[in-house]
Formats: sequence, C-alpha cells, structure tokens
Amino acid sequence: MADTKNQNSKDERGKTAPGKSPSRPASMSPKDFAKFSQFIYAEVGIKMPPSKKTMLEARLQKRLRYLNLKDYHTYCEYLFSSEGMERELPHLIDVVTTNTTDFFREPKHFEFLSDNVLPLLDSRLNRRRPLAVWSAGCSIGMEPYTLAMVLSEYAAKNSGFSFSILATDISTQALEKAVNAVYEEERVLPVPGPLKTRYLLRSKDRSRRLVRIVPELRKAVRFRRLNFMEDFSFRNPLDIIFCRNVIIYFDRPTQEVLFHKFCRCIAPGGFLFIGHSESLSGMDLPLKQVAPTIYQRI
Repeated sequence: MADTKNQNSKDERGKTAPGKSPSRPASMSPKDFAKFSQFIYAEVGIKMPPSKKTMLEARLQKRLRYLNLKDYHTYCEYLFSSEGMERELPHLIDVVTTNTTDFFREPKHFEFLSDNVLPLLDSRLNRRRPLAVWSAGCSIGMEPYTLAMVLSEYAAKNSGFSFSILATDISTQALEKAVNAVYEEERVLPVPGPLKTRYLLRSKDRSRRLVRIVPELRKAVRFRRLNFMEDFSFRNPLDIIFCRNVIIYFDRPTQEVLFHKFCRCIAPGGFLFIGHSESLSGMDLPLKQVAPTIYQRI
C-alpha cells in the first residue's frame, strides 16, 4: 500500500502540491504500455494487446489519484522501483484481474456435482479421508461458498461424509472480501430459499441490506493467495477442481500449461469443472469429458 504520510507533498514520484487533485492524465505512451503489457503477461499470464490500452488507462486512473501521481509514465517508474514492486504490485494485479462471479453460477455444474460426482467419489473414498476440493480463481468467495453449501447438504444426508475446500485467487483485494463473507442481498438471489435460511445471516441493520455467510460455512473454506504463473503443488491429490471463467484471459499456450498443472494435481477418477465459454479442444490431456465442460481424470 502507498505511504499515506507523504501524499500531500511533492516528491520524486511526481506527486502534486498539497490540496490539489491531479487532472486527467495524458494518454499512456506506447513504450509505457508495452512495458506494462509485457510485465502483466509475465506476472499473471493475462494478455494485454494494444486494443486493451484504453481499458488499462481507465483502470489505472484510480491508482494515479490515490498516489497523487501526475501521469502514467510516473506511475510506471514508481511501479518498477524497488518500493513499487513491494507496495504497488498487489494493487496493479487487483486492477488488471477481473472478478466477475456469482452464487450458483452455471447451476447445472452444481446439479451434476450433487447428483453424480459426490455419490461416486464418496463410494470410492469410503470415508477414508475428507473429499478435497479446490476453487481455483475464487474471486470474492461466491463459488467456494456455493460449493460449501452443496457439500454441506450432501453431508447432512450422508453420515460420515466430510470435505475440505481450498479457495485461491491472485487478487488480495478479492480474497479480503471473500474472507469477510459479507454480500449485498441482491447478490444472493440465486441461492435457493432453504439454503438462504440455513447458511446466510442478515445484517441487524436491515437498511444496509447485507448478508453474511454463517460461521460454520466460513470455517469450511480456507483462502490462500496463488498465482497460476508460479509453480504450485499440493501435498495430497485433489478430488475436484473448479476453475471456471478464469483461463479465458490467458492465451492458448498458457491455458494448456495450466491445465497440465491441474491434471497433475487431480487424483485418478477426480473431476475438473471449467466455464461454459472455455474449451479443452485440441489439448493432449489425461481427461475424458463426462458432461458439458465437466471432465474426469483418467
């Protein structure tokens, strides 16, 4: 985070004079955009072609205002300084990543999970250990909490069944919201009525129109920061991976590398769920399709 003590004084990073807000910055130079683009691709795997220059400028304006920086070039110099790499990089990542999500998004996935996947894996595991689930690219937590609801419902009907959910994202800002587990009432509209009653708490101040996930469900999900571009592994194989509407932001070679990493983490017979706008077509992966955008490890 930026040093707020020095925000009202001009310094070597080009901050404005006290009490003055920076005007709308001039357009980012092609050289600076190329530097940002190459760095973002290397750091988080997201392609930033020239067509996204205007989008990047718009998203960075808030950071320029917060830091009182006069233009994109000054921000670029700050970001690539040792201080910027330490303090500003997490904010840049928050800016360029997209956190579109919802409860029970693509509901047929959760129907297939409840009706087909859980009974199959439960019988194979024979209660020897908890079912291991990973929500990869969890955003602000709606997907892993949906999974926790579905798994808790199955556990209530099947004595001895247990599970663990790991939820990861690259955005520290998104993870903070996920851990807090507070959402506007309109965001939980897709949650079925009986599940709302069991798993959601309304704010005491009803005018705020907020709900919070119940403590027992919050305890069922572990949140961690993870960058797909880095090497990652798990101590034990995973039974289910949900990675939906995440890889669409990567180019094809990066997607294939990432899916090979996922396959190394999934136990034989385990399942991978991807988004309906995504495809594994043409990739040589040890997976067989069992339903639209649902694959089983072979």
